[in-house]
Amino acid sequence: MAVKAFVLIVVDPAKTLDVFHALRGAEGIAEVYQVMGPYDIIAVVEVPNLTDVPAVISKRIRTIEGVESTTTCVTFPESNG
Repeated sequence: MAVKAFVLIVVDPAKTLDVFHALRGAEGIAEVYQVMGPYDIIAVVEVPNLTDVPAVISKRIRTIEGVESTTTCVTFPESNG
């Protein structure tokens, strides 16, 4: 069963739509939402193993121009229902 992580992303306001669209096509990212509040975007990462989460964050999220910071909340399969 997959590991799911919610990545809360702060984005340069001028780049929000660019970041949103880049995330929608990224491998390992199942869902993307624009939100209001202290974060601008929430990306839902789904990967087979916990050890895969850091690579998605560092290689597929933080490398996108306009991403200023991320906070990651990981949930585990046994807590999903």
